[in-house]
Amino acid sequence: MQISTTLVTAPSRVRQATFVALAVCLAAIVAACVIVVAGLTTSFATAPFSPRVEDGHIPEGAAVSLDDDHLPAIGELDPALLGAMREAATAAAGAGLDVPVTSGWRSAAYQDWLLGVAVETYGSEDVARQFVATPEESSHVTGEAVDIGSVDAQSWLSQHGAEYGLCQVYANEPWHYERLIEPGEVCPDMVPDASSQRGS
Repeated sequence: MQISTTLVTAPSRVRQATFVALAVCLAAIVAACVIVVAGLTTSFATAPFSPRVEDGHIPEGAAVSLDDDHLPAIGELDPALLGAMREAATAAAGAGLDVPVTSGWRSAAYQDWLLGVAVETYGSEDVARQFVATPEESSHVTGEAVDIGSVDAQSWLSQHGAEYGLCQVYANEPWHYERLIEPGEVCPDMVPDASSQRGS
């Protein structure tokens, strides 16, 4: 009698153990799927911004010509600024100088990314804002600013830029030029940095 009971209950225990093992495996598979899906969702939601040519990005260490207007960084510049810069570059070429551009127009997303990078670099938004404006305040986003990549060209523009309406805006950025005046007028005083409010 005892043997037959064991024989009857053994398959039942095997079935229970098999069911429990299958349930544990199924739970593990479901949990793994949830983790993978959550990871994918998070990675899509927080995918880092990667600047593209379409955003006005010019790779670090590279510079472009003011004639490269097929690139958004140049082609999206304010026409008055671009025209003034081209006139100045022609005059500078007569003095044996190139006027390479390292940054021009930027999308708001690119500007925001640059500000984020500056915050990480300097450890505080207050310090970062001395070098990178918010998208709402940036003249790059409106196409009204260029950054010049040659120290010699920067020096030449500091001496001759006003003849073309071009002025250095920030005392801490000798590369940043905007068209602020009519050609031949006097440039306004520079503000200390990008966090400063420009006078009227």
